[in-house]
Amino acid sequence: MNSIRARADRVEAWLRRSDVDVLAIQETKAKDENFPWELFENNGYEVAHFGLSQWNGVAIASRVGLDDVERTFPNQPHFGKTEATTAAEARAIGATCGGVRVWSLYVPNGRAVGDPHMPYKLEWLKVLKEEASAWVAADPKLKLALMGDWNIAPQDEDVWDIDWFRAQNATHITEPERAAFQAFLDAGFTDVVRPYTPGPGVYTYWDYTQLRFPKREGMRIDFVLGSPALAESVTGAMIDREERKGKGASDHAPVIVELD
Repeated sequence: MNSIRARADRVEAWLRRSDVDVLAIQETKAKDENFPWELFENNGYEVAHFGLSQWNGVAIASRVGLDDVERTFPNQPHFGKTEATTAAEARAIGATCGGVRVWSLYVPNGRAVGDPHMPYKLEWLKVLKEEASAWVAADPKLKLALMGDWNIAPQDEDVWDIDWFRAQNATHITEPERAAFQAFLDAGFTDVVRPYTPGPGVYTYWDYTQLRFPKREGMRIDFVLGSPALAESVTGAMIDREERKGKGASDHAPVIVELD
């Protein structure tokens, strides 16, 4: 759910309806001082947020503990139009919640094939994969969840019309992006949601324009990748498509994972 301040009422209603223990949020579009802390605290959640401007922003809310909070992962690549403005963006926050190490991730979009943002996106994913793999290698029993908006559709069925996307020379489906996502799977991480929500025609995102949602023209770009120990504890998963409906809805639907 993006734009947290504009959707505070919807987020609060969804929390009460879904009864989740942990919520990872991306694209909050808020600075820390403008984040609606009380929304979560009044509903029994601890919350950690990382926001630097009106862009990006990530958060984790938990009612099962919120420990060892980290803003940015180690060696997270920086981005800026000039060397003087290069900095780490507010795209990753981690915390331990009820024995699970959760990372809320807002992967760079890439913007366009050939845009400077694309190599930044690929390097960002490369470093994240290296760091996450090292965490699991150091502790094979670590329950690690890398979750959020990955801005990649790893399979052709993850977009409503792969031929249309290729004709547009669109991002999210290019081979380098898909290879970057596959690298996590090759490293031992598992897409823990797909087995419970098989496609085709199953999406997590629908653009606001051109009636994409009622036309069922979406993309599956939001994922929870779990370490082996985390994947073993998954008992169910779903995509809450109903939350995409109605006035003021986010263009992304919540992805829910159940653990034993």
